[in-house]
Amino acid sequence: MIDAVTARPADIVLVGPASIDRYLRADGAPPDLLPGGGALNMAYHWSRAGLPFTFVTRVGDDHPGVFTEFLDRHAIVHGDVVVPGTSASIDIVMRDDRQPWMDNFVEGVWSGFELDAAEVALVSSARCVHAVMVDVVMAEVERLGAAGTSDGVAVSADFLSFRHVDLGRFSRTMSAVDLAFVGWPGAVDDPTVRGIVGRARDAGRRAVLTFGSQGVLVVDPDGERWVPVDAVEVTGTTVGCGDAFIAAFLATLWSDGSASPDLATAWADRLDAALDAARAAGALATTWLGPLPADAYG
Repeated sequence: MIDAVTARPADIVLVGPASIDRYLRADGAPPDLLPGGGALNMAYHWSRAGLPFTFVTRVGDDHPGVFTEFLDRHAIVHGDVVVPGTSASIDIVMRDDRQPWMDNFVEGVWSGFELDAAEVALVSSARCVHAVMVDVVMAEVERLGAAGTSDGVAVSADFLSFRHVDLGRFSRTMSAVDLAFVGWPGAVDDPTVRGIVGRARDAGRRAVLTFGSQGVLVVDPDGERWVPVDAVEVTGTTVGCGDAFIAAFLATLWSDGSASPDLATAWADRLDAALDAARAAGALATTWLGPLPADAYG
């Protein structure tokens, strides 16, 4: 929720879930609870980069301190995010290869999520909005787009690994999105990848598809371009690479300080710099033992 003080025009608004990462222990001891979720990870990276933004999210009143202490520590601007109910959460086991196994996602207070009137006003007055596209957020992006609320706002969206969406839903949602990110977990020549590319181009939109150490596929109205990456040894885990990549890409794309909604101009001027920053950030994230560096959690 956004209060009267926070509900001022914001250049950049970040919308998406914050959840509790429940790290299960092999000895049966109570799990370690850490603040998590792709949107919260993005908020951390942007706060470190000095990018001004407002974070719109929801957490339950069962473990509010897990989130509010994190947000306050990193000076992340937000409204009253705590609402009655259970926080979203997911169980995580770190395997012997240091890669995470995740299961038992609990939607909690994100069930039936809708932006309130003040948050809708914040989005409509923003220059840029980035959304992390779980199903309920996707529905809100579609609703605001259909109502014309986000007209004139540069909307980017993280479709994660495409697990929450099929190609038909992607096409419908892209009518309200200007720039899509997809972290594809499989092969570059997968038919679904070609479907994503085709639908983004048919809609006249832009998309950035990442394929881990294989490379990055960039799509815009002029065509598509394959961008290689330098593979690095993973000394930590890859769980935070996607969030770090997108955060650095967008922070660089909007680095002129104006967060101009003229995406075409920003794209022409800073695409290569954004890709360089994003690839470096993704590589650095492979040195962490979690989605964020250890000192992020205090």
